[in-house]
Amino acid sequence: MRPTRSSLRRAVTIVAAGTLVAGSLMSAPAQAAPAVLASPDAAASLSERLGDRSAGAYADASGKMVVTVTDEAAAREVRAAGATAKIVKRGAVELNRATTVLEKSAKIPGTAWWIDPVSNQVVMSVDSTVTGAKLDRVKAAVESLGGTVRLESESGVLSTRISGGQAIYAGGGGRCSLGFNVRSGSTYYFLTAGHCTNISSSWYSNSAQTNLLGTRTGTSFPGNDYGIVRHSNSANAAGNLYLHNGSYRDITAAGNAYVGQSVQRSGSTTGLRSGSVTALNATVNYAEGSVYGMIRTNVCAEPGDSGGALVSGSIALGLTSGGSGNCTWGGTTFFQPVPEALSAYGVSIF
Repeated sequence: MRPTRSSLRRAVTIVAAGTLVAGSLMSAPAQAAPAVLASPDAAASLSERLGDRSAGAYADASGKMVVTVTDEAAAREVRAAGATAKIVKRGAVELNRATTVLEKSAKIPGTAWWIDPVSNQVVMSVDSTVTGAKLDRVKAAVESLGGTVRLESESGVLSTRISGGQAIYAGGGGRCSLGFNVRSGSTYYFLTAGHCTNISSSWYSNSAQTNLLGTRTGTSFPGNDYGIVRHSNSANAAGNLYLHNGSYRDITAAGNAYVGQSVQRSGSTTGLRSGSVTALNATVNYAEGSVYGMIRTNVCAEPGDSGGALVSGSIALGLTSGGSGNCTWGGTTFFQPVPEALSAYGVSIF
């Protein structure tokens, strides 16, 4: 399957070299700083409009958006828009070409790749199951692309997390987490991971399976990792997130994640956990199949957290898909972006 999301949404920083002379200062006044700093969405949109003259955007340590650019003319556009410009060697086309090579030659269960706008490289990761001939195959693919790709090892085993905010139970067995309650008009549903909704059409709020929450109306995995269940009783649908301390937080809208963003994940196994977004548009190769366009984070997760909510404040960002590691010694977790699922099913956050 091919990715259905836009190929790059990231931002960066520019340093311009040069010497100012008295004559140029008199004839060309310094450009005033923009009155408003660029928002994450504005920076991502600018990076996309620049095409191959950019390679993504991200937030720096101060929270200011950085947009990568390949020339000074693009850098001026970025600065005029209220973001920091960072001149880099590789544009979007070269980085995307590298991911195409990896898709063809190194798509092995236990691997993942994404574009890192900070280092201006594609990162290829392997978990502990990628050894011997499989690892040799990955290394050959990475080496063929020179410095465009760097290889990293992930601790543990990359897998889906078969369970997630508050627990939901699959008819016939299995536990996941509810992601977000959504609606279309007066009809209410909830979103969770597609690898969860693949296993059952009926979902319950208790392990004894006596309280029916609803019935599956759509599922997509692999390729994507989202599914939707229609509530049997609309009164069960609440537009908030459980914080696992007896309190809740209202979720008011859905949004797009950005690199460097502070986030939290709520899941039924490990509760509320915090971290940050480390990459967008990641390709993840599970044993069950590949998924595309994922959000990569350093937030931990464990089995049972699947389908649970990824948020930034009151904004819905993602659904827990899978990863490596655990909440004892850490790891990597990938999330299905929420906006795509909302669009696929014609529903909205409330």
